[in-house]
Amino acid sequence: MLNLPPDPSPAEPAPKQRVQDEIRHDIIFGSLQPGTRVTEAVLAAKYGVSRIPVREALRALEAEGFVESKPYAGSTVSEIPVDDADDLFSVREALEAATARRAARRAAAQFSAGAPNGVWWRVRRQLADLLDDGDQAVAAGNLELLPELNIRFHLGIAELSGSASLTALLRQISGKIEWLYATDVDNRGKQSWSEHRLIMAAIDAGNPAEAERLMAGHVHQSRVGYLDRFAAP
Repeated sequence: MLNLPPDPSPAEPAPKQRVQDEIRHDIIFGSLQPGTRVTEAVLAAKYGVSRIPVREALRALEAEGFVESKPYAGSTVSEIPVDDADDLFSVREALEAATARRAARRAAAQFSAGAPNGVWWRVRRQLADLLDDGDQAVAAGNLELLPELNIRFHLGIAELSGSASLTALLRQISGKIEWLYATDVDNRGKQSWSEHRLIMAAIDAGNPAEAERLMAGHVHQSRVGYLDRFAAP
């Protein structure tokens, strides 16, 4: 067994980053509904900070697509149009199929070397813990925990792929992925989560073609389910 050093304790985030994360979380999980007008004063009071980090956070969230700001009209929570969601799923399907394929190839290389690299092994153990946490959440009916666990799982697969470019691309859209997942978690959450272990098994087996096929199908099914429920008839 590898004796790995414990992960360092994360530093306390700066006020702007903390507020940005909290506003994003509240949008993703529906505390701030699409179309809701948000003001610096109200948000500053809600999150216990001055207006400056709120203003900076709103600018960053506007760049991410969570907030829309107009001169003299203030800021409102954005919506995700169905056609935008469809495009996002299309990008995800290609991107994540590539990460799964590369992760399987890298896994094969790790095990053929005799002993996995310590960094690779730490990520793989974290994924094992995530899968267990998700299974427990499903069994307990705590589906509200799945959106965060889901995006952490997919980002973990990207890390296992060893591709900094693919991981960075996935991180850029990770917030929107979590938002779409949270919107549809009551319908697709249980089935979607169970598919993760099949993907992980194909990666562990060092089977790039199967890992790619399963990941592409996983994202495609989420896409079909989302569009069936939210596209206009």
